Amino acid sequence: MWSYTVAGSPPDLIPGQRIAIALPADVDVRDPASYPAVPALRGMFLERSAAISRQYAGRTISPGGGQQTIAFLAPPGQADRELFVVTAQGGRPWAVQPFATSAGGTSDNVQTMASPARASGTGSGRPVGEFTGTLPYASEVFGVYQPLAGWFGNDASLRVAAALGLDVGRDAFAGDAARELAHPALAELAAQDPPTDGILSPVGLVNLFRQYFFEFDTFLGPPAGHLWLSPGGTVEVVETSTRRTLVERTAEQSEEATRRSEESLTSQDDVADAVKEENANDTKLGASVSAGGKFAGIYHADASASFSTENTTKRSSEETHKHTRTQSSKISSEIKRNFRTTFKTVTETTDTTSRRYVVQNTTGKLLNYELRRKMRKVGVQVQHIGTQLSWQVFLGPGAAQPPGAPSPGAPSRTVVAPGRLLGLGELVHVVPAPDLTSLREPVKPPKLERKEVNYTCVYNIQMFPIANNNPPHNDAFWSRIDENTGRMGRGEEDEYIVGNLQVRPSPPAPGYTLDPNTALIRFISCKSANGSDTAFDAHYSIDGTDPAAITIKCDHVSFGGTGAVTLVHSLTWNPPRVDPAQQEYEAAKKLYDEQVAELQRKAYGEAVRTRLNLVSGIRPRPAAELREEERQAVFASLIRQLRLIPSDPHLESEIIRQIFDIDQMLYFVAPDFWRPDYLADPAGPDTSGRYPVPQPVWTTTAADPLAGETVLSWYSHTGSDKLPPSAPAPPAPGEPPTPPPAQQKEWRVNYLVTENTQPAPMGSSLGWLIQADGDERRNEFLNAAWVKAVLPVRPRHELDALSWLSKANVEGEAGLGRPYPWQPGDPDEYRGKKVGEVLVLLAKELQAKNGDVAVTLATEKVFETGFDPLDGGFRPAEPYQIFDQWVEVLPTDQVVAVEVEYDPKTGQQR
Repeated sequence: MWSYTVAGSPPDLIPGQRIAIALPADVDVRDPASYPAVPALRGMFLERSAAISRQYAGRTISPGGGQQTIAFLAPPGQADRELFVVTAQGGRPWAVQPFATSAGGTSDNVQTMASPARASGTGSGRPVGEFTGTLPYASEVFGVYQPLAGWFGNDASLRVAAALGLDVGRDAFAGDAARELAHPALAELAAQDPPTDGILSPVGLVNLFRQYFFEFDTFLGPPAGHLWLSPGGTVEVVETSTRRTLVERTAEQSEEATRRSEESLTSQDDVADAVKEENANDTKLGASVSAGGKFAGIYHADASASFSTENTTKRSSEETHKHTRTQSSKISSEIKRNFRTTFKTVTETTDTTSRRYVVQNTTGKLLNYELRRKMRKVGVQVQHIGTQLSWQVFLGPGAAQPPGAPSPGAPSRTVVAPGRLLGLGELVHVVPAPDLTSLREPVKPPKLERKEVNYTCVYNIQMFPIANNNPPHNDAFWSRIDENTGRMGRGEEDEYIVGNLQVRPSPPAPGYTLDPNTALIRFISCKSANGSDTAFDAHYSIDGTDPAAITIKCDHVSFGGTGAVTLVHSLTWNPPRVDPAQQEYEAAKKLYDEQVAELQRKAYGEAVRTRLNLVSGIRPRPAAELREEERQAVFASLIRQLRLIPSDPHLESEIIRQIFDIDQMLYFVAPDFWRPDYLADPAGPDTSGRYPVPQPVWTTTAADPLAGETVLSWYSHTGSDKLPPSAPAPPAPGEPPTPPPAQQKEWRVNYLVTENTQPAPMGSSLGWLIQADGDERRNEFLNAAWVKAVLPVRPRHELDALSWLSKANVEGEAGLGRPYPWQPGDPDEYRGKKVGEVLVLLAKELQAKNGDVAVTLATEKVFETGFDPLDGGFRPAEPYQIFDQWVEVLPTDQVVAVEVEYDPKTGQQR
């Protein structure tokens, strides 16, 4: 508490006139109006001027005039500062009055006096009470859903009964026995531990809340940099603001565990936008689509045994308080890390889009400046705005089927998970065949075949025996006369010639062998040395010990008066069994194939890498469109599962739409509310994931023209690792040590990544099917085994909804005749009633409130009257009242240079 006494003569202090002390604007002075219980501050005021760096703490001069005391609240730090005394009257501007600091002292317009020191460090702006009446600049609607335990719905009860092996049919859910749970199977369901009432109940309450955001104040935060300027110096400061889009990992486990959807909030600058973004991405919220903005996100709370709207509102408000405070604090901390400012001193002008500030020191002393970030103070309030009765139903495999056979022409009643009704986006990516121009494919040699080749040899006339030196008659006609010796004669007993000629023809190509069949040897010609044709006739033999030699056994020959004849025969040659050229070709072809395979493997591996990078970089579709598709799939599954009017599902749809607000339908598929299909056995070498890597496109033979040219999802790949080695069994006495057993492999269905891919989507390690252009909520929807849908009842149709739901072919009456367990805080009229009777009372109450225009106006009051401070910050919510309030501090991208002065002895700011 600071106080100044002003004494003066009546002409100086006029009753009714305003008088104030002009303090520097950097003093943290609190508004006296925020402290009405402090007697010394009554009648005091604080006025700030945006035009000058002064603030006025003062009072109105009392009717008696005389000595006046001006008091205000400020930090206790003291410093000698220049102060003014100002007066004003009748709405006129402030006028500076000369004054003295002591009796008889010198009067002056400005005096140096002890006053509050400059605010050190950072402040937090003005008290929230000063912002009463401020209108909200943004709002966000969300809610909490609570099942109402006690009613055993047909659909959910049949599911649980089937899981427990209980024999119960739909006929057990109608009549007095059902209302009292007299049926043995229903009684056993009611006795389950833990209780299943909240799961089996087909009805619940959705309490809606609206979160308001108010712009309160701005103030200077912690220093972001420092400058010093010598006398007469000039420095140019360049401020470069960048937005951090990657999450910074720290050693803290809590930071490592932050969800990716929460980390992405750093793309927002405002807490209201960040809350909206998180609600859109939070997979623990029930999803709905609404142009009116309702049901932006519905949180699921525990089942309530109390049907009272007051009790459920209070419990929902507690859940809301916990969530919104945690969410807002987390978002605020994310935004606080959103900006990074770099200051650098330059000596020349550069071309940049960053902000530039030129700071000059025209004084004769060294000046220091702190560069402090401008901070925003945002107020948040939460209000309860309504309660709606809702119907909850489970959809997917295992759903209870309507009795009886389907009508002729009616579609099949096969029930599948709603995610099976949605198609996925396929990335078209054509993989070109690898470039093989650097490789030379070997030419296949022609197939070796049997060859007929002419063979030429010379047959010289020679006497027999050879030792006979008498020359034979070369003009005679010789004939064979001895087969064994091969002698040939011409009729004279003392003259014979050699009739056998052994030749060794050369093969036409390496490896060829002479055909042993002499019948294939064909005589072509016989010419004398002078070129004339002569007579020749012979038969042939091939010795098995020398198959390459032919013995020409001449039967008749005429040498035509010359000493030799030239014989031409056609010989048949068989190809070798093993072709050397073929062997060389096969070796070259094997090497070529290996080189091609290596190029194809690298090309396809690179194609897979490219596809992974492309798939991971695909932008998700708008969340609103994805939710609308999911809502359509859920509603289609609901109609398909109910089959109340099998012959006309359109009429059935209209009946449901008349009672329930289908456009506000919620569906829960978050991990808290679904379980994926269970894989009984661990993966093995033959196990494949939901989308394994396909074969290369150049090896496919599929008829699909796009086979291998599209990518549906993230690739999965079955891989193995080795289990830790097992200890060997102890050897028997006297036996050598037992060798350790071989390490076993364990198989997993993995997902593929590269150094350039974005982080794999949620569910990749679980083997989920991932939609390339979907978000996390869509992927959970696709892989959910079943979905829980919550359909809000249209306002003023609550009684119609209870009547329709209690029909035997919808949810039945099981449990509605049991006594209602009255809870503290419930209305007295609930005492002694049955569960069904209390539900009717609840429906009547909601029908009256949801149709009352005064209730609607109460929920819109904030937009008319603005911010109204809430004492204590929180109170258990009353229907349609504001019950929670807090303040968040957010940074901006603006920086202010503040002159500071340091004590050279202590090193602290003065």
